[in-house]
This record gives sequence, structure tokens and C-alpha cells, in this order.
Amino acid sequence: MKTTTLVSALAVVVVLNGCASTGASNPQDPLEGFNRAMFTVNDKFDQIALKPVATAYKNWLPSFVQTGVNNFFGNLADVWSAANGYLQGNGVDGTTAVMRVAVNTTFGLGGLLDVSSAAGLQKKNKDFGQTLGVWGVGSGPYLVLPLFGPSNIRDAAALPVDFYGDIWSYKYPVRWRNTGEVVRLVDKRANLLDASTLVEDAALDKYEFVRDAYTQRRQSQINGPSKEDN
Repeated sequence: MKTTTLVSALAVVVVLNGCASTGASNPQDPLEGFNRAMFTVNDKFDQIALKPVATAYKNWLPSFVQTGVNNFFGNLADVWSAANGYLQGNGVDGTTAVMRVAVNTTFGLGGLLDVSSAAGLQKKNKDFGQTLGVWGVGSGPYLVLPLFGPSNIRDAAALPVDFYGDIWSYKYPVRWRNTGEVVRLVDKRANLLDASTLVEDAALDKYEFVRDAYTQRRQSQINGPSKEDN
């Protein structure tokens, strides 16, 4: 299902690249007309469906369960972060991620406990879009993807590789995989509730705020002096 959605999104991108809006106010956002429309659709979906579920999840599920869910999927994500660390030529980060997985899986009850952070092994999230950026691939125009949200042409093109690098995508039976995907999505949204409320209260133009924050963060992840990824 993920791949189908992505292919559809990329097909839209190809079409839009040939008819980008000439009235965009930001040169890094030539697709602003489409992006704003997609941002509105995503925001409506969030307000109607995702945010209420995430709010109930945060309010009613015991905090230790939420922490366990977050740690479990974070531990799986460290596997792909390790691979991307090495692909980026950063052996220190790659090895640190490997050690995190080993420590948390062995001593953290399969990743439910984040023992490695307490031991000083800092978590850094790395993906293939970031790796392409380190390799010198330009980001291309800013792009808002259906459901996935803020992105750019490079990162959107890297998503299929990230999907195949996701350990959970190989989980069987499929019903458990799909259930896990939903739980992971809700958990991520629950962790962003306070931040999203702050954006809604502070931003005069929510679209521009999210766009600029995303763009600056991605640039920092790739070009920042310390390449901090958290």
C-alpha cells in the first residue's frame, strides 16, 4: 500500500514539474499552489482523524506503554540509520547506531527500553534522502506529499529505498505489520501534539512556518557543522 501511494505521489510530481506555478513567491517552492492545496488536505485529515486518535492515545494509554512503543520502533529505525551512517561515510554514527541496536535489543527487552541512551550512545535518525544529500544530490523544489507531508523532490524519490530499509516492512503476517504501522503512526503524531499546538498558536501562515522549518532542518542534517540529526 505504501509503495502504491508513493508511486501515485511521484507521478503527480512529474506532471507538476512540467507545469509549475510561475507565481510562487519563494524560489525554492515553485509548486506552492499545489503544495498549499495538499497541505490543506493533509491538515484536514489530521484534524478530523489522526489528531483525535493521537490525543486519545496520549491521554488514555499508560505513559510506560507509550514509551515502550516509541522505543521499540525507534530501535528498529536504528538499523536503517546505521546503514545510512556508513553510506554517508560516517563510521562513528554508523557504529553507534549498531551498538544502540545491540544494547537495546539485548538488555532493553527487545528494544522496549532505551538502555543505550542512558549509556551515552546518542540516537541520530538518518534516512536515504539525507544520504543522497551528503552525496551531493540537490534537494530540488519543496514538495508536500499526500499523507507523508513536507518533503522535496530528492527525499520523495528516496522514500522507496527507505521503505525497503524499514525492518518492520518485512513483518508477517501482514495484519500484524499493518497494525504496527498504524500504532507507529499514532505514536509519532502523539509525540508531536504539543509542537503542533504551538505552531497553530504562533504561526500567522502555518504553511510557510512548516515549510521553512522543514527546509532548514533538512539543510542542517546534511550541511550543519555538527550534522546533528535529532
